[in-house]
Amino acid sequence: MREKLVVLACVWFVLYGSCLGRFVVEKNSLKVTSPDSLKDVYECAIGNFGVPEYGGTMVGSVYYPKSNQKACKSFEDVDVSLKKKPGGIPIFLLADRGECYFTLKAWNAQNGGAAAILVADDRVEPLITMDNPEEEDARADYLQNITIPSALITKELGDKIKKELSKGGMVNINLDWTEALPHPDERVEYELWTNSNDECGPKCDRQLDFIRSFKGAAQILEQKGYTQFAPHYITWYCPEAFTLSKQCKSQCINHGRYCAPDPEEDFSKGYDGKDVVVQNLRQACFFKVANESGKPWQWWDYVTDFSIRCPMKEKKYTKECADQVIKSLGVDIKKIDECIGDTEADVDNPILKAEQESQIGKGSRGDVTILPTLVVNNRQYRGKLDKGAVLKAICAGFEETTEPDICLSRDMQTNECLENNGGCWQDKAANITACRDTFRGRVCECPIVQGVKFSGDGYTHCEASGALRCEINNGGCWKGTKDGRTYSACIDDHTKGCKCPPGFKGDGVNSCEDIDECKDKLACQCPECKCKNTWGSYECSCSGNLLYMHEHDTCISKATSTEYSWSFVWVIILGLAVSGVAGYALYKYRIRRYMDSEIRAIMAQYMPLDNQGEEPDHMHHVQGPHVQGPHVHNV
Repeated sequence: MREKLVVLACVWFVLYGSCLGRFVVEKNSLKVTSPDSLKDVYECAIGNFGVPEYGGTMVGSVYYPKSNQKACKSFEDVDVSLKKKPGGIPIFLLADRGECYFTLKAWNAQNGGAAAILVADDRVEPLITMDNPEEEDARADYLQNITIPSALITKELGDKIKKELSKGGMVNINLDWTEALPHPDERVEYELWTNSNDECGPKCDRQLDFIRSFKGAAQILEQKGYTQFAPHYITWYCPEAFTLSKQCKSQCINHGRYCAPDPEEDFSKGYDGKDVVVQNLRQACFFKVANESGKPWQWWDYVTDFSIRCPMKEKKYTKECADQVIKSLGVDIKKIDECIGDTEADVDNPILKAEQESQIGKGSRGDVTILPTLVVNNRQYRGKLDKGAVLKAICAGFEETTEPDICLSRDMQTNECLENNGGCWQDKAANITACRDTFRGRVCECPIVQGVKFSGDGYTHCEASGALRCEINNGGCWKGTKDGRTYSACIDDHTKGCKCPPGFKGDGVNSCEDIDECKDKLACQCPECKCKNTWGSYECSCSGNLLYMHEHDTCISKATSTEYSWSFVWVIILGLAVSGVAGYALYKYRIRRYMDSEIRAIMAQYMPLDNQGEEPDHMHHVQGPHVQGPHVHNV
């Protein structure tokens, strides 16, 4: 990808008589502090990976291994640990160029414990910029995890350091980035050369990740006037002899004036290069319109939301999708369309023409040929595109003692949700919003309210789902009250649908209309029945001296009903009377027999009865008026 862009840019430069291009190798200062024989200040080239210490310095002692001198293997079994010992000086690993990628050397040095890596060139030449692997090798997991700074030194300096170390000497170095970026005043001007294409592999993915993560910091810096930011887009010019070719037609707009590579590198499928150019132009025009309205920081919102809502993979990389994003941010679509103009016309586009002119380096800044490229105070940033690393570089661009608080603390609040709800979904009636402020800027995510999860894209819609969802804004369903009755279309279970209740018809979300059961002959169907429609229901009655029976949907005579009722009552009364008489008779018979039996048993203890024989005199002896009989037990 990177080589192709350089070649394509060179095609454009040819038309203006400058095929060479002016790529500037960004450098920092390397000062050898010992031994005396090497004391001096040297230049070294900053690597395009890792985290350069912009604005700072780092002191270390150089170590050159006896084996694995090109650092293409792990240093786990190295004879001397590269890790800094307590109270000791950090170790700078010196490695030779060759055999493997610069990034792999840095990764092995970092894992071994080195604080920085110095790569000695293997040939006599001007310093070059050490870069990431090309596209086919750029998917290595470690690339974004490199955090140590790196520097390329000349072969001459490398040989001198090795010679001193071979004699048992110690070489101490001070890496100095304080002048790597200009820092003239209280405001930093920076620009990001980027691309709307999201199908160019790992580099596009990392670019989008950076934009999303850096958005919050960028917007705070811009809103408070600490920085002046501008986005830019690389295009090239198709030579006039090829404007009618299939390649130029599919990759260029305005008759070959502005071109971009085909995203899939296949002209027969997917989106074309001209689609990328148009979207790039739309993003540039969005920034122009937002900047004219005094809100240039909205560009970060648009680019972030567009990448989420309108990806190429989902076939949403279109004007329609882009317009939805623009509308959600409250920016005038007509002004942006006017800025874009007619992409089929054989005329210059003012925006893209200015972009092509800006690609050419001016002053200390070289030509922009790499995507992405960050330029701070007219100096190209080197190092990985990481939120913390870039913020450090921007802060290094302020005049000393004028740095804003954000450079001293990362505890920021963006408060983007306070304006236009951040372009996210919201339910004003229920005071529910999908907008949430974070350090990385606002995000549009459907919320969880009172334990109820809302689902949706967070931008255009969110709806409650799961149990208890009807308690939150009635689950987003219709609800109505009339004549003292309330009906709801929300189903309070684990579903998330809306269904009009019985007696109503409609979509259940926006409306439910009362069904006139009487008009449609859905109720009160008996010949004598009369039907009266009510809201959500109906009432049935009968004409004349008739009574309506709801269970059978029929009318019966009130007199018949009354006669039937009194007959039923008399049957019940007669039954109760018979039951009473029978009970009394049973009582009389059973109780009387029982009592007679008991009385006879008692009296038999004191006097002979008719049915008993006479007992001998010695069994009952009467003495005066007192009679003493046996004890009586209650059984």
